Amino acid sequence: MARRFKLDEALRLLPQVSRQMQRAVALKSEYDEAQGEIQAMADRVSKSGGMIVDRDRVRESRSRRESALNQLRESIEEVQGYGCVIKDLDTGLLDFPTLFRGNEVYLCWKLGESTIEYWHGVDEGFAGRKAIDQEFLDHHEGEAEQ
Repeated sequence: MARRFKLDEALRLLPQVSRQMQRAVALKSEYDEAQGEIQAMADRVSKSGGMIVDRDRVRESRSRRESALNQLRESIEEVQGYGCVIKDLDTGLLDFPTLFRGNEVYLCWKLGESTIEYWHGVDEGFAGRKAIDQEFLDHHEGEAEQ
């Protein structure tokens, strides 16, 4: 069973999760940049019917890509180890599972937000975010970590 959070538990965890998400977003960007360089070189070779390839540049781009990927995996595993659900690594979107009136929902947080102010149903996503109000606070529940 997945971990479910009370709002106060998620808020206490937010500083650690925020640091890891910042790192993960930066690493994903670095990975994408290196992958783009590799693809651009491959496209140039393909379009020109062959050309002299700067092998050192290709090796450097591949090395950067692999390093970023390995570090990114570590960051993702750490965030998931807390019990969080990563929704989007480009924007740093993250959910904390919880229950509202007995139904699985998510406390929703995005990198750059100072606190957790929204929740949404599991099928609603970011577009369905609702402000956390007193009714939500009175009727949501977490569970002890399994």
